[in-house]
Amino acid sequence: MTPIILLAVALSAAMCVLAFVLATHALPFMFGLAAFHLAHACGADVIVAGIVASTAAILSFASFVYLWEVLRSPSAKLVVTVVYAAPAALAGYALTHGLIGAASLSEPLKQLFCFASGAFVAIAAMLRLSATK
Repeated sequence: MTPIILLAVALSAAMCVLAFVLATHALPFMFGLAAFHLAHACGADVIVAGIVASTAAILSFASFVYLWEVLRSPSAKLVVTVVYAAPAALAGYALTHGLIGAASLSEPLKQLFCFASGAFVAIAAMLRLSATK
């Protein structure tokens, strides 16, 4: 019984880490997902659509890193950072709302947790973008 509980805790922690990484990279992930749907709708095989999706996600992240490194103006860097972090904030909010939606908490407390999670994920996405060199 104990190994099953430990396995469940380990898998839950791994899913939380995966969700956090996908939330901080929400914009490249969504570009990749949209490219996959477009390629698959145009008649491409699943493997080819996956390659197209991976390429689109990598290129979108690389373009944000390139813009971050090339731009000298702090206001332009702020715009790039906000464009990158806004979908991450929404993903963090939605992730927390989905996780605590059935909890017996008051609605203002749920919203507080959701907004705090969205802000945390947005800050993490901004730091992740600025740390890539």
